[in-house]
Amino acid sequence: MNRRPLHFASVALACAALLLFSGCFTYPGKPAKRKGDEIVVAGQLFHTGTPVVTWMDAGGYDAYRVERRFSPFAESSYEKTIAAVKDITMPNRYSARTNKLAPDEIEKIRGGGWTLPQLQNVVDQFVLHYDVCGLSKTCFNVLHDHRGLSIHFMLDLDGTIYQTLDLKERARHATVSNDRSIGIEIANMGAYRPGDTKVLDEWYGRDAQGQTVITIPARVGDPMLRVKNFVGRPARPSPIHGTVQGEELVQYDFTPQQYAALIKLTATLARVFPQIKLDVPRDAAGNVLDHKLPDAELAAYKGVLGHYHIQTNKTDPGPALQWEQVIKGAQALNR
Repeated sequence: MNRRPLHFASVALACAALLLFSGCFTYPGKPAKRKGDEIVVAGQLFHTGTPVVTWMDAGGYDAYRVERRFSPFAESSYEKTIAAVKDITMPNRYSARTNKLAPDEIEKIRGGGWTLPQLQNVVDQFVLHYDVCGLSKTCFNVLHDHRGLSIHFMLDLDGTIYQTLDLKERARHATVSNDRSIGIEIANMGAYRPGDTKVLDEWYGRDAQGQTVITIPARVGDPMLRVKNFVGRPARPSPIHGTVQGEELVQYDFTPQQYAALIKLTATLARVFPQIKLDVPRDAAGNVLDHKLPDAELAAYKGVLGHYHIQTNKTDPGPALQWEQVIKGAQALNR
């Protein structure tokens, strides 16, 4: 009896089983798992090495939705929103990046169809903000539910990064830089004149050991932090004094967890977007500028910068941000 067909059939079955159980075989309906550190850029995923919650994930913040996230559901629709909130005048809190595109390119991307090379040609700035909200939860509430604004990323006290929009979208966060920039709101109560620190006094206190600790007011309710029982502390225990836009200000530093996450995100963005240089605006002596860039210099600038480098009426991310730590840390990761 000829056994060759049986032998070949056995080999084929064995190979199929090997492919199936080795994970090489993909069958319809098989879920694709993410690691949980990815950001979304023109529909593609890029690892950052730090926790990221996107608008598609449970517990994320979705800036694509038109209803208010934190109002009662029965009152959250767009129709009821525009009747209740004067600053929201259109459904979308974002738009398309059209500033550098020709008319035929606009037609191609108007439905969202960006290619990565197209986007890389447009994006060349990463803008850092403090949110003056203290928590990403409150930040999204203010921007999305009340002001009709948006931001690509929010960085919470515990180091969790929230992405609310694909980076192909033009978020509304930095006026003249919106078309070309990516923005991040870092949870921090902001900077104040030395004689006006009531907000800081409410949000920062001392624990039983006398160490500085972030004291989230009870009126805020559930802080919705991803790290359970997180105790936030500024990277430097004492308030930081410094000058921004020619004005003396005082601010508490960001948390170590925020710095660690921000460094990794900054390094990632510089890799994905080669025009974002790993540096910050500096004077002739190499010091980080503490004021707005002149218009011509801002138009030519490509890299990381603060909101106050763009607008004279802004002071974020404030005098406490350790620029060199962020830039040098990102540079080290990208060597």
